[in-house]
Amino acid sequence: MSLSQHVPEITHRLVPSPAGRIHLVEQGAGPLVLLVHGFPESWYSWRHQLPVLAAAGYRAVAVDVRGYGRSSKPAATEAYRMAALVEDNVAVVHALGEESAVVVGHDWGATIAANCALLRPEVFRAVGLLSVPYTPRGGPRPGELFARMGGDEEFYVSYFQEPGRAEAEIEPDVRGWLAGFYAALSGDTMPGPGAPDPHFVGKGGTLRDRFPGDRLPAWLGERDLDVYAGEFERTGLTGALGRYRNMDRDWEDLAAFDGAPITQPSLFIGGGLDASTTWLAGAIEAYPVTLPGLVSSHVLDGCGHWIQQERPAEVNRLLTDWLAVLPG
Repeated sequence: MSLSQHVPEITHRLVPSPAGRIHLVEQGAGPLVLLVHGFPESWYSWRHQLPVLAAAGYRAVAVDVRGYGRSSKPAATEAYRMAALVEDNVAVVHALGEESAVVVGHDWGATIAANCALLRPEVFRAVGLLSVPYTPRGGPRPGELFARMGGDEEFYVSYFQEPGRAEAEIEPDVRGWLAGFYAALSGDTMPGPGAPDPHFVGKGGTLRDRFPGDRLPAWLGERDLDVYAGEFERTGLTGALGRYRNMDRDWEDLAAFDGAPITQPSLFIGGGLDASTTWLAGAIEAYPVTLPGLVSSHVLDGCGHWIQQERPAEVNRLLTDWLAVLPG
């Protein structure tokens, strides 16, 4: 029998949250595993994980983070601060009739997942981090730190700060911009070592100036790109970019958690070619202190940033192996 004959189809739901509503996609029954996407993505980023987790005996639920897809999109920039996103995920768990969940996130979703575990340990009993390592709150204000990066060039996080600026680059051609952004950070299409870094903007330029040509990465079919582009053409990018525009607020909000470890059972999976992994190698080395409950940590050779889409079979195996050894 095929996997589809064993596993129920996915269902879409809207549940109440502090944002207004959160859209989620659900498949399977069993212990709840909450999947949180990053930028610029949606629940669809977990399309390869949902049926596998369901077949393994889990209730797999992928959300659209507030500001994305069919979830609510508050107008105020400060509505996208980390503490609010954590409470959205708590609301999802409770709306599903559960008291606790394992939370797994990718990219910004990994940071959201880490903060779910840190701020609400009574709800989130284990945490899986994909692509972005856990780095405890600390150090200088993030806005100041990122402004000093790159010399004459501008780091993309700083480029995203001014409301409307990045939107003016992206929204006239959402599909083309997304294709280039995904390709720029994919293991098989990213610029070579001697090329200008696509994480930085040249003086007077745009991010798109450094994207690769028209070649799509192997993991991204035309239909997949249509799904992502269709969502952002409908919603715009302001809600998604709100996450970047709250980093200094988060730094203030989370002052009480300066240097705090995450003690629940944890998992990390990074890509060997992903700047999130290479730039933050020190954070991975610090895991014995910062993630004392770490069960396993993996870096996939030759893999870029979009890890669960670039290497779905490997990620699925690592996720299900980890979930199988968690305490009940």
